[in-house]
Amino acid sequence: MGSSQVAVSFLTNLARAAFGLGAAATALNASLYTVDGGQRAVLFDRFRGVIDTTIGEGTHFLIPWLQKPFIFDIRTRPHTFSSVSGTKDLQMVNLTLRVLSRPDVSRLPYIFQHLGLEYDEKVLPSIGNEVLKAVVAQFNADQLLTERPHVSALVRESLIKRARDFNIVLDDVAITHLSYGVEFSRAVEQKQVAQQEAERSKFVVMKADQERRAAIIRAEGESEAAHLISDATSKAGMGLIELRRIEASREIAATLAKSPNVAYLPGGNNMLMALSANR
Repeated sequence: MGSSQVAVSFLTNLARAAFGLGAAATALNASLYTVDGGQRAVLFDRFRGVIDTTIGEGTHFLIPWLQKPFIFDIRTRPHTFSSVSGTKDLQMVNLTLRVLSRPDVSRLPYIFQHLGLEYDEKVLPSIGNEVLKAVVAQFNADQLLTERPHVSALVRESLIKRARDFNIVLDDVAITHLSYGVEFSRAVEQKQVAQQEAERSKFVVMKADQERRAAIIRAEGESEAAHLISDATSKAGMGLIELRRIEASREIAATLAKSPNVAYLPGGNNMLMALSANR
């Protein structure tokens, strides 16, 4: 009987101890939170509101139920958004902008109070479209290509300044895609075709002019040659013409002698070789 009471008392004390340890472990676990690398925390207090202090990496204590941590990712993250903007000459341009952003760590409590955890999704697309439309409207459509570095620099400078008003730091801003509307692309294509046709016509005119000059030079050369021959004939008689005829005959004979398909026939009325005239 006594041993039974001792066992019951032991088990009761053990259950109480286990319950106490469990309650203590639960309370301790609820009182701890961890901030991983590349993150920062903002603490909300039910009595004081958002505490104006940014909490760094590591494990920290809080008062359960009374305080609650909110974790921010402070690493640089990419964001891409597109915009259809009008140029100075009223052409529509499709632009795609890529930015690398991160929050200002010292202003995280303010960001949480006014924008929340999704601050970048709320701010960047709107100010990005605003800046793109304002900058593109300062240039003609063709200038966006010929002066692209200048356009990119203006977009970067304006967007960085605009994002700073919302406590967002932009590490990089780049225009990754630029395309024109269908009508402008067709007009550019037609302009290129017209330029090619103009260049072709210019070449034809130049070719005709060169041929005309060559014909004039050739005619002048032939006239001069004929004049010289006439003068030589008048001074030396027909001997020059006979000499030229002999030289031409010599060249023809030399050319025919080199050809294997040329046969020589004897002169006279009989055209067959080795046959008598009686046959």
